Amino acid sequence: MTAVAVAAPRRSTLTRSAGLGLGVAMLWFSLLVLIPLLAIIVTASQGGWPAFWAAITNEQTAAAIRLTVMHAFLVTAVNVVMGTVIAWVLVRDRFWGRSVLEVLIDIPFALPTIVAGLVLLALYGSDGPFGISVANRSSAVFLAFLFVTLPFVVRAVQPVLEEIEVEVEEAAVSLGASRFTVLRRIILPSLAPAIIAGATLSFARAMGEYGSLVLLSGNLPFQTEVTSVRMLGSIENDNLPGAAAIAAVLLVIALAVIVTLDVVQRKVSGRGRG
Repeated sequence: MTAVAVAAPRRSTLTRSAGLGLGVAMLWFSLLVLIPLLAIIVTASQGGWPAFWAAITNEQTAAAIRLTVMHAFLVTAVNVVMGTVIAWVLVRDRFWGRSVLEVLIDIPFALPTIVAGLVLLALYGSDGPFGISVANRSSAVFLAFLFVTLPFVVRAVQPVLEEIEVEVEEAAVSLGASRFTVLRRIILPSLAPAIIAGATLSFARAMGEYGSLVLLSGNLPFQTEVTSVRMLGSIENDNLPGAAAIAAVLLVIALAVIVTLDVVQRKVSGRGRG
């Protein structure tokens, strides 16, 4: 008769001080994130499902959601490619003006969004110096989203890329690996978590943007009106449940995107280890 070994249950290694820190962190997180999110859901549910469905299926609201989500996805896709390329250039290349470029990339972080809107209006409005006007067009939304989300992928990828040893890539090439194989098996799996993190932040930032586009887009219903402007209009019309309903839809979309990107990241990293 053979004895079956039973694994002993893991003991918690949480000390009293660590438990106190965890409690404080969770309380702070709840006050700043969980409770406000719960308040949005509760407010959106006022009036029941018929009122919620009517709010989000309103033609003007649906058009604003489609416009916002579509441009957020497009901008995120552009940022994944261009942000990674910019990070690569900043890390792997040395050139005159590199330090200036490092500073300029962070300007969208520090610049108030309404100031960004003024700058974009001055450059790409009807009286812009380049002769290119995107005012009151859907491309104004894309341009504004692109401006405010530029740094996210760059700053997420750059420190990870700095940690990748060039000698490892050179050794792989010397052993017969092609540049594409090195990219697929060494570089991409290492960068995937950072790229996904940057893409997630970029998408979330674009979904909630208001100040940088409100002047340039014109906020035209069914054309250039985004969800943030639509929610503000609902609040100004004393329709708080309607604004909360839109916010709840955006929360669901954001959560779905975050989960999807996390799955993609895991698959890419797993393929690189395989």
